[in-house]
Amino acid sequence: MYLYIKSLHLIFVVTWFAGLFYIPRLFIYHIEAWQKPSPDKEILSQQLKLMTKRLWYIITWPSAVLCIAFAIWLLIIGPDYWKEAWMQVKLVFVGLLIVYHLKCHQIFKQLQRDEVKYTSRFMRIWNEVATLILFAVVFLVILRNAFNWIYGVVGIFVLMILLMLGIRLYKRIRDKNPNA
Repeated sequence: MYLYIKSLHLIFVVTWFAGLFYIPRLFIYHIEAWQKPSPDKEILSQQLKLMTKRLWYIITWPSAVLCIAFAIWLLIIGPDYWKEAWMQVKLVFVGLLIVYHLKCHQIFKQLQRDEVKYTSRFMRIWNEVATLILFAVVFLVILRNAFNWIYGVVGIFVLMILLMLGIRLYKRIRDKNPNA
């Protein structure tokens, strides 16, 4: 039974992340739609509200709940995992992922009310947070060795810094040459 529960957990990890990867892209499109003239702004906004609502409530939220439920079930079946350092660190990253999810929910609700509080640039950076968490969790689960996962996590933060520098460099290039 353990492998069936683990399989279901992994399926919902994938679908949860799929939703978390796509929802910020829809946020970006929604924010950029508000910069367009009428009636384009209103038409695009209504369509994007519908798309985000369906993604959020039909895929992302159910996947998050089921992923967490199956994870708890796995930890109940295998209580020794709680004692392992890699699992404790993984659970910290899962906690960060839940906070990220809840913040996305807040942004979702704001955009549903036509409250645009973030720039598309911010959302492009925000879009990468789930990716960084995914990398960290996968390295932790696969490597498990305390020494190796520390290198993996440090590598993730180095990747994050390089990603942020790349985004800034791209913005400078785009500002100098709008056709880039």
